[in-house]
Amino acid sequence: MVLADTAHVKADWRAMGLRACSRPGNEHHERTRMAIAERDMSLTFLKGMTVLQAFNDAGPAPSLADIARITGYDRAITRRLILTLVQLGYVEKADNRFHLTPRVLVLAGGFLRGNDFGRLVQPVLNICASELGHAVALAMVDADHAVYVAQSTLQNSRFTFGFTVGSRIPLMQTSIGRMLLAWGDPDWAAQVLREAPVDPVTRATETDRDRIADAVTIAADQGHALVRDEFEDGITGLSVPIGSRGTTRAALGLSEPNETLTEAEIPRLVATLRRCAGQLRPGFSPAAGAYS
Repeated sequence: MVLADTAHVKADWRAMGLRACSRPGNEHHERTRMAIAERDMSLTFLKGMTVLQAFNDAGPAPSLADIARITGYDRAITRRLILTLVQLGYVEKADNRFHLTPRVLVLAGGFLRGNDFGRLVQPVLNICASELGHAVALAMVDADHAVYVAQSTLQNSRFTFGFTVGSRIPLMQTSIGRMLLAWGDPDWAAQVLREAPVDPVTRATETDRDRIADAVTIAADQGHALVRDEFEDGITGLSVPIGSRGTTRAALGLSEPNETLTEAEIPRLVATLRRCAGQLRPGFSPAAGAYS
């Protein structure tokens, strides 16, 4: 049965499908998805995925009303969708609150195992973090955000800023995001710079699109991106690309307090990050087809 509110769901489909596939190195996937007629799409399934994704913005234990508000669906539709997810084991209900179960990690696990992250990526990140003395994270493009797909597991890491694998961060206000824009597909980057949200996150967040574009250009020329205080007060982010200019889909970066990432330290950190990115590069090349 196709649920009501078709226009609302079509808007969701365009946002989740067409925008998400407009990313560097994904031209083939974009053509494939664009070729799928709306009549061949399951709008009910799309609504269910929208509800599942709403947990990213809803806090640890949202109510039915919270999910309905975030998705824009009425309470009756939202209730049926959530109860379906409960039946499937992806959501649990307790005291009229809902929370995700560990089963949702199975979806991500297929991506990580299928692309050999544990064998090929994780060891490089751990060695890189050990050499740097800072935790590092690897992120990939997800529409107008970046999503962390791996991070080092250095025991004495000072990386305590709450980001884990699966965390999404904006492209416009972060070093990893600007690095992805700088070395990503130019047409895609131009669209993001025109359309992505520029809401301030801190008092230092740059909201002028022209100045953000200038910062992206500098990052492209330098081969690394440095952002201070724009995403978190007192925090500096430093990132380098993984791949070739114009086709980059992933970036490697670190975040530390401003006093730790001094100007004198930047050259050493950039050199080490670039060397580690070079070791990861074969798996992220367009020809390899991995991690796409």
